[in-house]
Amino acid sequence: MSDWYAFDIHGAATMRVEKSAPTSALLHDMFEPFLCADSGDADLTVSARREPMLNASDADTDYRYTSNAIEFTQSGVQIVVDGDGYRVSGTRELLVVVLPLLDRILVRRSIAMVHAATFVWGGRGVIMPAWGGTGKTSTIAKLMRRDDVAFLGDDWAFLSQDGRLLGYAKPMTIKPHHRTIYPHLFAKTRKPLIPTRLSRPLGRLTSAVHPFLTQHPELARVARRYSPEHHTVTAKVAFPNGRMATEAPLGAAVFVERYDAHTTVLDEMDSESMTARLTGNFFAEAPEPSKEIIAALGATGMVPLGAAFSEKDAIIASGLGSLPCRLMRVPRDINADQASDIIVQNLARVMEAVHV
Repeated sequence: MSDWYAFDIHGAATMRVEKSAPTSALLHDMFEPFLCADSGDADLTVSARREPMLNASDADTDYRYTSNAIEFTQSGVQIVVDGDGYRVSGTRELLVVVLPLLDRILVRRSIAMVHAATFVWGGRGVIMPAWGGTGKTSTIAKLMRRDDVAFLGDDWAFLSQDGRLLGYAKPMTIKPHHRTIYPHLFAKTRKPLIPTRLSRPLGRLTSAVHPFLTQHPELARVARRYSPEHHTVTAKVAFPNGRMATEAPLGAAVFVERYDAHTTVLDEMDSESMTARLTGNFFAEAPEPSKEIIAALGATGMVPLGAAFSEKDAIIASGLGSLPCRLMRVPRDINADQASDIIVQNLARVMEAVHV
């Protein structure tokens, strides 16, 4: 039996995680849809063993670095550039480290990672980026009741330069306000969740203690399992009778946001603006440690940030091509259930035009 978990992300990037690394359980859970046989080689390797760094320079007290390696002082996380790939090590949770590195590897293979709900509607892929809390997960539940919709992902996905939308069925986060939308996930056999009115305050507390928890992977895993803030379930559990897909040709992109008004607006958006939104939203919604890693790699010259962002922009722009792009603005003062109904109605308008 192999001592490593291996993952193949749509045939474009590979990752190996040493099972003895404290972060291995989390990475296994998060990337389970991409599990594969271990070939002994990968673009991204994760372990607990740091490597020697000779003649390293100091960036104040934040990190030490050489021409091809960086080590963060507070977390002890080390990243070594290995050709077009990376070796990552550390004893804390490393998902926040893996995400920006995986994105960079994929960009070099003409694929961009995005923060969006994604689904197939009538054979065409739809990418629906939105800010956290806008209603992506609620909308996906309503969409999955349709016979012509298949699930790709509710949070992250990948867009290729040639216009293919590639899914990522990572575990879904179900919160108290989803109770009426996913009723089967709130059966008495599952852990009780706090009342909806307390969800936001507890969320702020969770964010405050998150940096501590990530330093202790086993404690963090227990906290996630028993936290009264949310359930974590697979897409197959959330949609036991739903259709699943892994990829589809892109048909449309719709950015959804909440705003201070009483009417819903669906406006055209040019592909340049949608490209900027997709690139910017992925960075903005990344965890703070991920942003720090991106900044440090740029500051040390290991990943030129200007080139990295422009290369990602080019992939997204090419993937969007001349397909319909829309900006949907939904009133802020309605609940997730009401908002998701409105979003689905407006998505239907967009897809009717796509399928004409």
